Amino acid sequence: MRNIRRRLLIAVLAVVSILVISVAGYLLLGGPGVSFLQALYMAVITLAGIGYSEVVETAHNPALRIFNIFVVLVGATVMLYAFSAVTAFLVEGQIKHLFWRRKMQKKIGELRQHYIVCGAGDTGRYAAQELQKTGTPYVVIEMNQDSVQRLVEHESKLFQNVLYIQGDATDESVLDQAGIERAAGLIAGLNSDKDNLVITVMARQKNPQLRIVARCADVKFAERISRAGANSTVSPTHIGGMRLASEALRPHVVSFLDMMLREQPRTLRIEEIAVKDHSGWIGSTLEKVGLRTSYNLLPLAVKKQEVGSKFVFNPSEGMIITSGTVVIVMGDVADVQRARIQADAQNS
Repeated sequence: MRNIRRRLLIAVLAVVSILVISVAGYLLLGGPGVSFLQALYMAVITLAGIGYSEVVETAHNPALRIFNIFVVLVGATVMLYAFSAVTAFLVEGQIKHLFWRRKMQKKIGELRQHYIVCGAGDTGRYAAQELQKTGTPYVVIEMNQDSVQRLVEHESKLFQNVLYIQGDATDESVLDQAGIERAAGLIAGLNSDKDNLVITVMARQKNPQLRIVARCADVKFAERISRAGANSTVSPTHIGGMRLASEALRPHVVSFLDMMLREQPRTLRIEEIAVKDHSGWIGSTLEKVGLRTSYNLLPLAVKKQEVGSKFVFNPSEGMIITSGTVVIVMGDVADVQRARIQADAQNS
């Protein structure tokens, strides 16, 4: 598409150039009796190949007739190129867009256990950025064309091959198109708390197991959204206030976390590894699993499945892993993925 746009720009410049040259030639060679309007009209009908009678007489002016031959030949070539460029822009661009949309919808249809980000504004874009960095499959729903273009083009270095649906996230059919029933989680990041409430209600009805996190600017809406089915609500003002206090009280901790989030060579995160019923890790100790030695991960806390169980911080190497245990670790995302694959492997 970028190549087609370049061809179209070249065609426009070529048409303007030959038009200016033609007008200038008719004015110079036609004599004082030729006005600018007559020269412009002569240039237009000649380049367009309309075939009207000559406004600027060339019969008794050999130089002007030779120049007119030049305008006809070069102009026909330029106009043919311009026509082909415009056709390519209109036809090829539309066809390419149509095939891309079908291909992207097919990819969305193949997603399983993915995340749906509702809204590609500042909040949704940062959420999608984190999902992209951690290698988590996701699809973005955004109604505004400018926000979609900003996500696809201006952020192209980060959001490579981003899957998106241009539509209203409060529309049930759009959520179905995004694979709501197959999704693992949904982020309602629209600016309107009412819209996020509607999304939460519909998403919970569509998928009872879905984890829903909703943006909530007004504290009064937080309880409503939670009752509607959201697992968690996030207030930008609350998070901003905590960040301000943290910067003042513990600047080195904040600097460390920022470094962890923004480091380029690798992606360091604090992640969770859930041990399922069929896991081969069940019955093993943290030392035997080898989170430190085999995966270069630092175990920060462990939470058992039992009701009322609390996080055990800085767990001992001798702690036994049971079904439903969640291990909180810190390390590179690639190492976390390797550990998750091994944790999901069935016990032989």
